[in-house]
Amino acid sequence: MGRGLWFVAGAGTALYGTLKARRLAYRLSASGLADQVAALRLGAEELVSDIRSGTRQREAELIKELGLTPEDAQRPVVDDHTAEIVTLNAHAVRKDP
Repeated sequence: MGRGLWFVAGAGTALYGTLKARRLAYRLSASGLADQVAALRLGAEELVSDIRSGTRQREAELIKELGLTPEDAQRPVVDDHTAEIVTLNAHAVRKDP
C-alpha cells in the first residue's frame, strides 16, 4: 500500500509540474504576451468605463440634490472669491524682469 501511494503522489506532482511549465511557456511566448496585453487593455477600458459611469451617476445625484436643472449644471459658476484666487495665482506665476 505504501509504494502505491508514493507512486500516485509522484505521478500527480509530475502532472502538476508539467501543466504549470506549459502554462508558463505559453505566457512567455509571443502569442501569450499578446494575450496578456489584450487582457490588460480590456481591463483598463472596463475600469475607465466604470469610472465614467459612476461619475455621471454621482453628477446626476448632485444635480438632483442641489435642485438644479441640467442647463444650470453646464454653466460654469465663478464667484468673486474664485476669480480673486485665479488672479492671485496668475500674478504669482508671472515673473517680472
